[in-house]
Amino acid sequence: MSTFQAPKGTYDLIPPDSAKYLAVREAISAPLKNSGYGYIETPGFEDVELFARGVGESTDIVTKEMYAFETKGGDKLALRPEGTASVLRAALEANLHRIGNLPVKLWYSGSYYRYERPQKGRYRHFSQVGAEAIGAEDPALDAELIILADQAYRSLGLRQFRILLNSLGDKECRPVYRDALQGFLRGLDLDEDTRRRVDINPLRVLDDKRPEVQKQLVGAPMLRDYLCDACKAYHEEVRELLSAAGVGYEDDEKLVRGLDYYTRTTFEFVHDGLGSQSAVGGGGRYDGLSEMIGGPALPSVGWALGVDRTVLALEAEGIELELRASTSVFAVPLGEEARRVLFGVVTELRRAGVAADFSYGGKGLKGAMKSANRSGARFTLVAGERDLAEGVVQLKDMESGEQSPVALDAVLDTLRSRLA
Repeated sequence: MSTFQAPKGTYDLIPPDSAKYLAVREAISAPLKNSGYGYIETPGFEDVELFARGVGESTDIVTKEMYAFETKGGDKLALRPEGTASVLRAALEANLHRIGNLPVKLWYSGSYYRYERPQKGRYRHFSQVGAEAIGAEDPALDAELIILADQAYRSLGLRQFRILLNSLGDKECRPVYRDALQGFLRGLDLDEDTRRRVDINPLRVLDDKRPEVQKQLVGAPMLRDYLCDACKAYHEEVRELLSAAGVGYEDDEKLVRGLDYYTRTTFEFVHDGLGSQSAVGGGGRYDGLSEMIGGPALPSVGWALGVDRTVLALEAEGIELELRASTSVFAVPLGEEARRVLFGVVTELRRAGVAADFSYGGKGLKGAMKSANRSGARFTLVAGERDLAEGVVQLKDMESGEQSPVALDAVLDTLRSRLA
């Protein structure tokens, strides 16, 4: 037993479960790779102001959950609590918006950090796959991203998820709604922190999950009644494009999400099998974020999907992913000469693209075959002195139990044929 343990609210990914997480990441990213999105990777920490400006000073993420620290050199940094601000910062710094045609389409995968009360589905260290389309204002782009996320989830076999959809308006119509909402909220019996939020970003109060707050929000003015004609038309086109693509959604007029930078389209993927932590991913349009962090006007849209919660959703639906065995061939040498020869065979197989492993540590036949079984290999190569004298190895099919000699110089071709 180690003296040390993983920090509270974190987890280790270890085999065989880690293969499931890798498969989920691959499934989420596959539609993006097929739709013009290029991979981007950003540092695990950034200037704390990037998140304060971009995510929003009124959000719980910035005020309560962000891991912020000061370096020995006096720099104030924060572990990234989300991906969009970092990706947009990197794109601006590299002038990607000036190099090619807009939008700049990027996808990413990584770990993120928030100081929250740990519970199932909510961790202090968590994994996401995200996508951002930077520099274009087009309802088809919003619809594309929602469709690609839907495609990713369905490719995993998930069916019991819902897409919630809303519009948060823009800089023309949202200020009018903001004033009306503030007037309503100031008449409620709210705690000091929530009253402060009313002054900074009243829409965030709608996202408050506490029953005592939600009970008072009955009769609150709804944003849909304040949308300008342009925002109404934009949102309607997003809805029409989703319907035409056969992607179902639910209109949710209270959906605002937890970040300050969203405008117009906002959406969330929820899975009712996960209890209170039902959101498995979400995103929306953030047309003003670039200016907030010092860049030019670059209307953009994106999402992030939680790998951890997607795995929980798979478990809730009882879905077992078909994962390829990490090892196809396992070599068992009996004696020093066989050890030397079979190690060479394993090296040749690996160079040819065949997943192969070897019995290390000088185990006897019984122990080595146990290792072969645990490896999940389809075939085992066994060789002793007599086999080598005859120029063969014994090839055992681990499924049928059948075993037959194969000439040493024909091992690669034979295995390729059998594994095809």
